[in-house]
Amino acid sequence: MAKLPHIIPVTDLRQDAAAVLKRVGESREPFVITQRGRAAAVLLSAEAYQRAESERQMLRLLAQGEKEITEGHGVDLDTVLAEADSLLTDDDS
Repeated sequence: MAKLPHIIPVTDLRQDAAAVLKRVGESREPFVITQRGRAAAVLLSAEAYQRAESERQMLRLLAQGEKEITEGHGVDLDTVLAEADSLLTDDDS
């Protein structure tokens, strides 16, 4: 079952930004900011944003590898694992 997103009206954000930021910081989930009942923006904690960016970078590398394999090019497994370790180590710092 899909989890419902956290929804915050923009008026709540305007009235008490500090409390909203605290909720976002404590959560690992995105918050949808609505304006006139429609989604207007998504608010993430800095940690969640960095995690998402690391995941996107990993997916880009995997897609690049798939393309290289299709084109008959490639990189040996040790190189791929070293790059993955480097990405994961950078994510932990």
